[in-house]
Amino acid sequence: MVIQSPQPVKPAAIVRLLRVRQWTKNLLVFAAIIFANEFGDPLNVQHVIVAFFALCMFSSSVYALNDVLDADQDRAHPTKKGRPIASGALTTGTGLAVSFACLLIGCLLGAFVNPSFLVGLFVYVAIQLLYIFWFKKQPVIDVMVISSGFVIRAALGAVAIAATISGWLLFCTGMLALLLASAKRRHEFNLMGESRGVSRAALIGYSVQSLDAMVVFSASVAAIAYGIYAIESNTAQQFPALILTVPFVVFGILRYLFITFAKGEGGEPESVLLTDWQIIAAVVLFVVAALLAISGVEIPFITPG
Repeated sequence: MVIQSPQPVKPAAIVRLLRVRQWTKNLLVFAAIIFANEFGDPLNVQHVIVAFFALCMFSSSVYALNDVLDADQDRAHPTKKGRPIASGALTTGTGLAVSFACLLIGCLLGAFVNPSFLVGLFVYVAIQLLYIFWFKKQPVIDVMVISSGFVIRAALGAVAIAATISGWLLFCTGMLALLLASAKRRHEFNLMGESRGVSRAALIGYSVQSLDAMVVFSASVAAIAYGIYAIESNTAQQFPALILTVPFVVFGILRYLFITFAKGEGGEPESVLLTDWQIIAAVVLFVVAALLAISGVEIPFITPG
């Protein structure tokens, strides 16, 4: 670890250290309130909003710590070398201070939601720490752990409002996350070439064929899992119009596969989500269709079961 001399703290660098663009991942906490049809309760809405920001603080705390620990490896990466700690824009001491501050704020927000939610946040952090210190060096395990983080986010959304969430929805969330993580590893593998092991040890254990297979496998299972959820889950039995959301999920998955294989992108899923207008449109239409379905809209030729 390189010891850096004191320098003025740059607000823009701190924002980059927090990885605010990746807060979009935490929007999964809103899934439970939508699919449990609880968005009409002002208290639950308040709790899930606070839960979102609490999770953002916890995730940013982990990102900051990771950047401090991985500064040397990041300097050998063509894109990560621009991160605040690796580039020298912030000192390691500032990075650790930001990490601790985010953790403290997250704890306060989490306690406001409810004790169970706060415990869930600490479970999330514990898994992320295991990832930082060990799991990210292990092929396959690394992407599985990343996927579990998304599942925990969705589950925490249910905990925040004391609601239940379908196992099928959690499974689909995990498989979608596995798709994003596998596509990211594939992009890194191709980008780094022979020096891939310098910036990420797990890449040494992968091959192009294995990563391609993981991307296609996770995409296929995610589409099937969501289709089953939208037809057979308790929520779907109560709101048959939920099937209207399926085309947008399938299109989003196919579009991401196109971006991954035809365009050679997928290295930064959050950037794709925020910049590809077709995926943005699919997400917006998915939310609209879900809200319509949960509101009780009926399709004459579709019945429960």
